[in-house]
Amino acid sequence: MHTIFFENKPRIIATGTIAGPKECAGVVGKYVDKTLSDDTFGETTYEKAECKMLAYAVRKTIENANLSEKDIDLLISGDLLNQIISASFTARDFDFPFLGVYGACSTLAESMAVAAAFVNAGYHKRIIAATGSHFSSAERQYRYPLELGNTRPPQSQWTVTGAGGVLVGDGGSDVAITCATLGKVVDFGITDVNNMGAAMAPAACDTILNHLRDTGRSVDYYDLIITGDLGALGSRIVKDLTWEKGVDMQKNHVDCGEIVYDVIEREFQGGSGAGCSAVVFGSYIMDGLKKRKLNRVLLCATGALLSTVSSGQGESIPCITHAVAIENI
Repeated sequence: MHTIFFENKPRIIATGTIAGPKECAGVVGKYVDKTLSDDTFGETTYEKAECKMLAYAVRKTIENANLSEKDIDLLISGDLLNQIISASFTARDFDFPFLGVYGACSTLAESMAVAAAFVNAGYHKRIIAATGSHFSSAERQYRYPLELGNTRPPQSQWTVTGAGGVLVGDGGSDVAITCATLGKVVDFGITDVNNMGAAMAPAACDTILNHLRDTGRSVDYYDLIITGDLGALGSRIVKDLTWEKGVDMQKNHVDCGEIVYDVIEREFQGGSGAGCSAVVFGSYIMDGLKKRKLNRVLLCATGALLSTVSSGQGESIPCITHAVAIENI
């Protein structure tokens, strides 16, 4: 059994989002709380800008819930940078406990699952799950210095510049986290750091199939099965993989990376990064849930668990996907 069922149905009280100008030029832009005029956010480095975005997302989440910082019991957060510095440096600005997690781009679903478990058990009343990413900080950590101006291969994705927070609590909303399926590490043998969609798709397939098996649900149970950042190529691959296992997701699957940008062809395979699912879910998807245009959503955040060291040594890319079921009740 890979799935945890939350009998007390922890609620999503509020979300807060911020994103760069490129991200907000697309369909999700009008739902984002704050659009940056440029990707520096008034800071001297991209890493500082990423940290500032994450702090904004946390504060905006609290503000959107009409609460104050003293009402928050815990922050669960992580990011893509070494030693999750964006999350840790953000946490030092707040006077509530911090639990740092790392799941690469699966961090949003991972932190939401942990938050829901704590709230469901009665340990805490209100927990913020948050994450973010920045194109420029991720690019120079995982790939190449920006100054080199390297040509991007067609299978590559564009790391989303943005951050999002999700406030999970014991009441105050009709949007609930009803269960969570924890993923296992799946390695498909991909070594190309510019082909994250192909690397992560098998992990997404594994978690989705385990979720459906554990819950006894069909794909039609959900209005939307949304993956985190497989991009256009990875989205096609995961639909092919699940179809081979007898599960047809053609009608109700979409990937956050596919929809975050205005015209996907301009950004190759679309968006990626921890901020991809955080921004899209916290703005566009949550708006649909609140307005009951969507009533049952399975959020499957996908993560590639690689490092610059492992890639430099020729290791393949192990990946993971965590899923949370979000329903109007």
